[in-house]
Formats: sequence, structure tokens, C-alpha cells
Amino acid sequence: MRSFVRVTLTVLAFTAAALALPVTLGAVTLNASFENRYTQRTDGVAPPPTPKAHDPAKPTAVVVVGNEGAVVSDALAPYEVLAASGAFNVYTVAPQARPVTLTGGLDLSPDLGFADLDRLLSSKAPDVVVIPALPDLGEPTTRPVTEWLKRQSSRGSLLMSVCNGSGVLASAGLLDGRKATAHWIRIGGFDDEFPAVDWIRGTRYVDDGNIVTTAGILSGIDGALHVTERFAGTEVARKAAEAVGWTHYSPGSSAPMTQNSFEAADTVVGFNTAFRWDKPMLGVLLTPGVRELELAAAFDTYGQSLAVETTAVGLDGTPIRSRHGLTFVPRGTPTAEDRLVVPGAEAAASHAADLYSALSPVYLHAGPGFPFDAVLEDLVRTTDTATTRWTARTLEYETDHLALDGEAWPWTITLRPFGLAVLGLLAALGIRALYRMIRRTSPTGRRGVVDPGKP
Repeated sequence: MRSFVRVTLTVLAFTAAALALPVTLGAVTLNASFENRYTQRTDGVAPPPTPKAHDPAKPTAVVVVGNEGAVVSDALAPYEVLAASGAFNVYTVAPQARPVTLTGGLDLSPDLGFADLDRLLSSKAPDVVVIPALPDLGEPTTRPVTEWLKRQSSRGSLLMSVCNGSGVLASAGLLDGRKATAHWIRIGGFDDEFPAVDWIRGTRYVDDGNIVTTAGILSGIDGALHVTERFAGTEVARKAAEAVGWTHYSPGSSAPMTQNSFEAADTVVGFNTAFRWDKPMLGVLLTPGVRELELAAAFDTYGQSLAVETTAVGLDGTPIRSRHGLTFVPRGTPTAEDRLVVPGAEAAASHAADLYSALSPVYLHAGPGFPFDAVLEDLVRTTDTATTRWTARTLEYETDHLALDGEAWPWTITLRPFGLAVLGLLAALGIRALYRMIRRTSPTGRRGVVDPGKP
């Protein structure tokens, strides 16, 4: 019996030793992978946004960003669609008019704070309010947003959530008794968390009167086109879809889609988040006139892969104005990043990064196509096919028209936890051997030795 207990304890000890390093290092890397996506700037730089002309004859649409940021595509994709339609005054708004960080470290100076918007509209409610996914869903820090949303809804605004922005609406009680949808990764959890909501799967968006909810990330484009239809008609929406390069526009109704679910290959995200501790850092160059969707494609594609980190840099470090008037603030100029990537067709045409030619800048949008296509193709070249397909599924973007052929799987990253386990076992064996050696050589550890000082 004692022998059985000794063997069992030895097995448990060696199992713990094998798991200690991969679990500890994996947990640290995993935590950093998600925290780094919304790392706030600390330099106190807060440039004012570029003023915009307001046309009182047009309806006003606003995209809300929280004080803790928002998912970049959830915010910028609907913004560009609504702005490109020409049918709306479009603004980004936040509880306070100060820079907020979107996914991947892209700092946006919102056009207006909530109080500024009230003054602009003479305390009237905006016609459309777009709610992206917020990183602090369920935290007290979202309360300024949820309370404001309740007021706008009661005053007649049409609310449109993107991706897990529906969780923001649900947490405010605005979806109780309604049909809604959300990102495929979170919708199951929302079923349990918000049981008063009828969660719908397999659709790009759900229209429930004065609230429209969309599925994951790029489904926000479909939702924004639908909202444009409701206010300005199908022809205006069709032209907006053409302007932004969205070929999946479905006039009058939501196009059906296959509901994603977790697959075996999705385990790649676990390896990327927990064991890719040497993620390459990409400097994303912000240039004047860049489209909002071009920026979103860079920051969200690399960011959702969880295999690459990004930071926003500028030609001279000063704020830039995007195609439709948003103000973005870089965190410096290109220096020691592993790669420099340059979003934007205009930047590619003008070779805007030639000043940094020594860094071999990659112009992401030198060719035609929807902005996300080129970034996904770059991602598969620099990581692997499994990571890129996971990213596209997370974006809710069909890639049948793309040749996403690269290394099949991140084998080097996959072997890391096993290598750490072997190191842990070797360390445990070394400690055990050392302990036995000390026992054999210690006078008090030798059995059968009589102390000569005793009779």
C-alpha cells in the first residue's frame, strides 16, 4: 500500500512539473494577448477633431464609442457606409470628447461628446445610433453609454448594434422581448445571460422595428446598408455598397448565411494567444485621406488573428484626417517595428511611405478589391492558413474568392507547450536526483549508521 501511494505521489509530482511551465507562461501570454488589444495611450495627447459641416436637412447618424474603446471594424465599417451614402450627417460620439483606443491601438478623437451632440441637435435625439462591441461590456464603465442609449431610444432614435454591441443593448434592457442577433462566438453565452431576448442565428442582421442588430463584425456593413435603405431608399444603399466595395448587398432583406460554430482547426487561436509570446509588431502607417475601411482592415484583421500586434504610426507623428473626416492620432513615427504596413489605395499610389524606404514598407492596398482581401492575403503569407481562416470566420467574411494558401499550421508554436513540458520534467528529474545524492552523502541520511557518540 505504501508503495502504491509513493508511486501515485511521484506520478502526480511529475505531472505537475510537466504542466507548470506551459500553464504559467501560457497564462501570462494569454492575458497579454487580450490586454494589448486596447492598450490606452499614456502621453496625454488629445488633439481636437476636425470640425464638420452640419446639414440640418439630413438625418443625423452617430457611431458610439465607449470611454474604453470599441472594436475597430464595428465602428468604422458602418461609419464609412453611412458617410459614403451621402444621406446622413455622420459623427462619432463618446461620453467625453477625448481620444479612445480602438482594437489594435488605433486612437480616435471622437467628433463629439454626448453633451456636444445635445447642443448641436438642440437636445433632439439623433436619427440613427450605431453601437459597436465594447471591450468593457458588463462593467460599470459602460453605464454612461447604456444610460445614454436608453434616453435616445425613448426619444425615437433607431438603434443599430454591430456584433456584440447587441450585448450592450441587452445589458440596458433594450432588447427584452425582442428578436436580435450577435457574433457567433458570443451568441450562445448571450442566450444564458439575457434569456428575455429571442436570439436569432444564421442571418446577417435582424430588423425589429426601431432596433436593428447585426451578426459579427463585417455584418455591420449589411446592417448599415439596410438602415440606409430605410432612410434613403434602395438605390442610395446600392450606390453606397458600390462605393465601399461590398459585393454582398442584399436589397430589402438580410441575406442568409451559414451559422459558424467552433471547429477543430480553431484550436489554433489557443496556441496563438497562449504560446506565441514573440508576436511580431507591425507599425501601421496612418496617412491623410485613408478610407475608414482600409484602416479597419489593417487593425482588425491582424488584431483578430491574435498572432500579430499592431501600433499606429504616422509620417511625422501628427494627427491625420481620414477620407470621411475622422481624426486619428498616431503614437509616434516608424522606428523599430518588425514590419511597416501601409493601408490605403491613395497611399500606395503616391508611395506615401518612401521616406521610410529603409524599412521596406508593405503597401496593403496597391491592387483592387475589398480592403480586407489584401490584408487577409498578407496575413496568410506571414502566418499560416489555419490562423487566417480563423480570422476570416471571426470577421464573418466569406473568402471563397481568395487564395489563402500558406503554411498549413503554426507547427513551431504548437510544439512550444510540449517543449516547456519536457523542460519541466527534466527540471523535476534533476531536483529528484540532487535530493537523492544529498541523502546518500549526508551522515543523517544514511541508514544503518551508528552515531559513535552513543553507546
